[in-house]
Amino acid sequence: MKVAILTLGTRGDVQPYAVLGQALKLRGYQVTLSTAKNFEQLVKSYDIDYVPIEADFQELLNTDEGKKMMKGNPFAVKRNLNTWVYPLIIDSLTEFYKLARESDLVLYHVKTLADCFADQFPHKMIRANVLPIVESTSEFGNPAFSGLPLPSFLNRLTYQLTNLSIKLLSTPIGHFREKYNMSKKFKVPTVRNIYGISSHFLPIPQDLSTHSKFTGFWFGTSSIELTEQLSDFINSGEPPLLLTFGSMPFKSKFDLQVAIIKLTEQFDTRIIVVKGWGLNQTEKLDNNPRIKVISSAPYEKLFPLMKAIIHHGGIGTTAECLRAGKPFLICPILYPIGDQMFWGKHAYKKGLAVKPIPLSKMTEKIFLESIKELLTNINLYVKASQISSLINKENGIEKTMLEIERKPY
Repeated sequence: MKVAILTLGTRGDVQPYAVLGQALKLRGYQVTLSTAKNFEQLVKSYDIDYVPIEADFQELLNTDEGKKMMKGNPFAVKRNLNTWVYPLIIDSLTEFYKLARESDLVLYHVKTLADCFADQFPHKMIRANVLPIVESTSEFGNPAFSGLPLPSFLNRLTYQLTNLSIKLLSTPIGHFREKYNMSKKFKVPTVRNIYGISSHFLPIPQDLSTHSKFTGFWFGTSSIELTEQLSDFINSGEPPLLLTFGSMPFKSKFDLQVAIIKLTEQFDTRIIVVKGWGLNQTEKLDNNPRIKVISSAPYEKLFPLMKAIIHHGGIGTTAECLRAGKPFLICPILYPIGDQMFWGKHAYKKGLAVKPIPLSKMTEKIFLESIKELLTNINLYVKASQISSLINKENGIEKTMLEIERKPY
């Protein structure tokens, strides 16, 4: 059976799907994953077939115009619709649709907009989600808008904001559907929803449809090992902190490098810093014996060796913290629009993390106070250990594959 996996976004929107694809291949399926061309090396490292989308969305986001769009600048969005956004959408949909037609089963991330051609073969379409941002529930507001001060009685209504994307992008979607002789007017069909989310962390809402399942996080194990230098640093003292802010560009009001140096001195601790777009200048940290700067490392092997984690709040990184049993501090980069604050607030309520503070609102004083709590609040470590035990027994990948196979296509 041919299985297509369609996804778009940052690394956190791609790696879990590659992990799932690898597991499906080992189960005997012929798997092809399609995503942006800049993830070719990542996808192929999981030994699955790959169809590139000739669009580097990270490259776009790293431009001045892309950064303005990410901040919600309506003028920047409007300026770039015809020159950047619409062509990327049409090209992406074209490649996704071609692959979907040739496949027996299609697992897709909602960000791909594959909903707009799901009516052509709804029997083989399954939304494979790592974010609960489409189906409405009264139990919590749409995670994609968690930074907005919306009252809880509007929880269900907030999901309409996600669903509006198809309406707001009706122009490129209409051009795409015309290209393949489909009617411009269409209704998104009812399809199954499989969420790569652990119910031990976020309980499945009781008011979701019976078509929806939380199967557990999609964890894999990288073939890449920690470097000898990194292992030597880790083993040369007490477990260090780790700071990673993912692949999104960001700016802070304070000098993050100076704050990192201060925290190592103030709390007599060491730290590993993962470089990224927002933290690509680390010259102040170089040659400091308390600090190790790295470009990347397999989180499932690195996190268990850490004291605690400071990160941006992506669900992939959050899940790895939970798997490793490490408490964390989330400093959302995407704010107020984005799901990072949602995971930070939820983890804080469950006693697994320090109260989240958006990086755009963070000061050096607040940063250091938050790190102090992260290092000294014993209850965080107890709760983190407890949930780790539950999640490591879950096997979300296996449950996902069983759910995929549960009904005839």
